[in-house]
Amino acid sequence: MKITTLNCNGLRSAIEKGFFDWLRKEKPDVLCLQETRLSDELSEKRAFHPDGYHCYFNNARKKGYSGVALFCKAEPDRLIVGDGWETMTGEGRYLEARFGKLSVVSLYLPSGSSGPERQAVKFDFLDRFMVQLRSMRRSRREYMLCGDWNIAHKIIDIKNWRSNRKNSGFLPEERAWMDELFEGAGFVDAFRVVNLEADQYTWWSNRGRAREKNVGWRIDYQVVTPGLGKKMVSASIYTDERFSDHAPLSMVYDMELARPSSPPNARRAPRQPSSKFRSPD
Repeated sequence: MKITTLNCNGLRSAIEKGFFDWLRKEKPDVLCLQETRLSDELSEKRAFHPDGYHCYFNNARKKGYSGVALFCKAEPDRLIVGDGWETMTGEGRYLEARFGKLSVVSLYLPSGSSGPERQAVKFDFLDRFMVQLRSMRRSRREYMLCGDWNIAHKIIDIKNWRSNRKNSGFLPEERAWMDELFEGAGFVDAFRVVNLEADQYTWWSNRGRAREKNVGWRIDYQVVTPGLGKKMVSASIYTDERFSDHAPLSMVYDMELARPSSPPNARRAPRQPSSKFRSPD
């Protein structure tokens, strides 16, 4: 089973740069997208629904902002959109597809880089989300939380760590939250199960030829429950082409998702949240 995640920095822009051509060759079982920047009206258009996939969107209420999507070869048993609070649902930051006892989530955490107000929103999100994460771990489900977490966890995950210690995305409080995620809550950074090398980045600034020099951050993750961590086979960051300021992160797991089903011409997730993360036994 192959799972790919990408912050596409505008799905329309990524498509124009050849992303769907690449997708046809890569053929992940599930594609998790963040920062799609689509309206409900746009996400219904056939141009945003690649052949062979059931396509679901959680669009932000604000035009041209945020948004997440899931493209699935097999039709999910159930979709869950956010948890009802504005930052998660109204800003289009969470979309979960359930396949039996497996949940695959497209997740887009807030950035605090624009100033103290948004950093406060980010900290609030982290506090609330940790409660949900612990609830997930207590359930009998397996989770893959894929997307842009907007935090580089360790020194190995960022090139210029010394100069970024006071910047959003590498603040001590944010990194301590990631420690809690992987140690206290017991989730697994799937990429690091198979790749412990330095200079493995998924985002680069558009300034100063950062991508060319590989001066980047690893802020895109597939965070999984321990049972899935044991099934990790390989991980890759695709940098040969540039679809966004982020790069696609693909991981292969030694398991099957489900038998692919014939997708309809156009589908999207319901706008209302459903079940607020409660997991069935």
